[in-house]
Formats: sequence, C-alpha cells, structure tokens
Amino acid sequence: MDHPLLNAFFMILWFFLWVLWFMVLFHVIVDIFRDHSLSGAAKAAWLIFVMILPFIGVFIYLIVRGKTMAERDQRHAEQQQAQFREYIRQSAGTGGSGHADELSKLAAFRADGTITETEFQQAKSKLLAI
Repeated sequence: MDHPLLNAFFMILWFFLWVLWFMVLFHVIVDIFRDHSLSGAAKAAWLIFVMILPFIGVFIYLIVRGKTMAERDQRHAEQQQAQFREYIRQSAGTGGSGHADELSKLAAFRADGTITETEFQQAKSKLLAI
C-alpha cells in the first residue's frame, strides 16, 4: 500500500529537521565566535570538534555550554540596543531636547556669573535661531 500523502508528509518532516539541524549548528558556531571568555585555542578546539563530529560535537557543546548561550545572547542583544539608543541620542542631539540642555547650561552660567545677562541673551537667541 503506497500512500503518497504520507510520503509527502515524511519528506516535509525530514526537510524541516534538516533545516532545524543547520540552524542549531550555525547558532553554535556563532556562539563559539561570539564568546569573549574563550581563548583562541579553545575556540579552535570547539570549532574543530563541531566540524569533525558535528552531531556529537554540537550535543556536547550544548550540554557543556548551553546554559550560558542564552546569557551571551541576552548580553549581545542588550549591547545592540544600547548602541542603537546611543545612536538615536546622538542623532537627535541637535533637536529640541538638545536646546533645552543648552539653555539650562547657559542659565547655570548666568546664575554663577560666568556670563553676563547680555551674553546670555545673545547665546539664547543664537541657539533658538538654529
């Protein structure tokens, strides 16, 4: 009895497992390179182990270092988010919030006598004209 629908299901299942395997393999390789606590020799050893004996190497890597993979991923995501926010702050620094900061600095300079009222008014008008 030949069941073409069942054969198609198994073919799709095997294809899915094959794609899943490559995703896990690439994630492990990326984690090996991303980990800054490993020395170059340790990275090379793990990479050779994963490449020579892929199934055993990946499973042993996941058993030995799998718990800290999530922490490294989280740290990497936080670093990317912080860099993105810093970039946004720098890009928007010439906008409205930057003017408020500059005005508060000018007011502080005027209050402690570093600049005169006339200099304050000139700097304020120049800042607001931008």
